[in-house]
Amino acid sequence: MTKCNVGTKMSQLFIRPALLLAFLSFSALAIGAQTELDRMVNGLQTKYNKISSLSADFTQVHISRDQRERRENGRLLLKKPGKMKWDYVAPEEKHFISDGKWLYEYIPAEKAVTRSSIKETGDMRAPFAFLLGQGKLRSEFRRIEFSDESPVKAGNKVLRMLPRRLQDFDELRIEFDPDTFQIERLSLIEPDRDRSDFIFSNMKENVPAPSAEFAFKTPPGVEVRDN
Repeated sequence: MTKCNVGTKMSQLFIRPALLLAFLSFSALAIGAQTELDRMVNGLQTKYNKISSLSADFTQVHISRDQRERRENGRLLLKKPGKMKWDYVAPEEKHFISDGKWLYEYIPAEKAVTRSSIKETGDMRAPFAFLLGQGKLRSEFRRIEFSDESPVKAGNKVLRMLPRRLQDFDELRIEFDPDTFQIERLSLIEPDRDRSDFIFSNMKENVPAPSAEFAFKTPPGVEVRDN
């Protein structure tokens, strides 16, 4: 056997274990990442399955595809299953109230109420009622992965979730504390690439939430329109 052949054989003997070691190292990293993802998804699901209601202050930041930004503030109250109340206080007073069957949109300045079936509504707030009341994340989303975007708060995790069925949004992103699993931001990416971020503060779990809070009462002189 020539020295050249010997050298080739030796190189092959060295390269094969090296490739195997690299493959095993990559596989271990992939399995570790998947294990962490499973733990995060399971933690979120378990936490919010146990919550019957929650309240929070919120800031909604809407960014259009041409990068124009609109910022609104208000107070949120959610109750399982599917009840929600969004009271916007600035810059304009608005109310979005759902009893689990109907969604009412009331803007006092316009003196009109729009009523929509919660099953048919395209309102961007609807996915949050689902998250805290109905279904399982793995059943409702065909793909769940860690997002490559930076969290608003250092140390938080961000999940990117793609819905399994046709929705009025293409992506839902959830930022949360990986130790407590408290959600701090929910982001909706719409088909036209408009984006709405809901940033939460002063969140409280299992708060009193009587059904009367979610029963919309039409003010005198206000017209109700079915959507």
